Amino acid sequence: MSTTTASHTTASAKPISPLRRRMIEGMTVRGFVEKTQSDYIRHVTNLSTFLVPSLPSATAEDLRSFQLHQRKTGVGPPTMNSAVAAFRFFFNVTLERPEALRLLRLVQQPRRLPNVLSMEEVALLLEAARGAKYKAALGLAYGAGLRVSEVARLKVSDIDSTRMLLRIEQGKGRKDRNAMLSPRLLALLREWWKVEQPAIWLFQGRDPLQPLTTKSVYRAVVEAADAAGIKSRVSPHTLRHSFATHLLEQGVDIRVIQVLLGHAKLDTTARYAQVATKVLREVTSPLDLLTPLLPTENKPQ
Repeated sequence: MSTTTASHTTASAKPISPLRRRMIEGMTVRGFVEKTQSDYIRHVTNLSTFLVPSLPSATAEDLRSFQLHQRKTGVGPPTMNSAVAAFRFFFNVTLERPEALRLLRLVQQPRRLPNVLSMEEVALLLEAARGAKYKAALGLAYGAGLRVSEVARLKVSDIDSTRMLLRIEQGKGRKDRNAMLSPRLLALLREWWKVEQPAIWLFQGRDPLQPLTTKSVYRAVVEAADAAGIKSRVSPHTLRHSFATHLLEQGVDIRVIQVLLGHAKLDTTARYAQVATKVLREVTSPLDLLTPLLPTENKPQ
């Protein structure tokens, strides 16, 4: 498949292929966001390069060989499974050849515990953040448990200081939800607004009509963690993990945390119980509830 986009075809570039156009149209009709479309096209382009020139007539064995190639070349499970989703769309919808998917397999991903900072480490990180802009951005990630994309794309109009809520439009899964807005977080956001007075996006990019990039938020977190002397690996999602874990340790109902995070399944939220050390420490072992059968002094040596 050609890697030239339909909207940026020039005289010197290859025109978009009919097959790619059909795939883009199918994704557009179904409301796929730009990133998903870009990822799907990239995966199918990689498959096309591997199979040159037999992509439209690819067989189940061809796709099995490509997955084996991915595994041998060190491609990780998340990328392999993203490719599976792209191929399922391409062969089911674009080519209408579902039989080619017969041997395609999702790859099991290892379940790792989320990395969580202590409250003291979060305080150090926020204090070390560069300027009011990034203190507010990282404060959102931790204080409201937002995803990095939700932080970057928050609009000024999404802040409801009357009801003390943040409106998250089209978050993961294309769902709207309300997030919490604490008094201290509101003060942090107002402090930033006084500096820049943004009109549309709370955090503007270089172009005021565009939001801050997620890469900028990632970079700000890494720089702040380094300046704060935090040795563990930290990302914006670490702050979201820490938000959920610290709420659980405060005794907040896990179903409430699920709603605040925008999780579709309670199982996803429940994993924070595994890293909530205060919760684990407060659980009484059934061994400690046993009544000794003999007084301590009469126990055999």
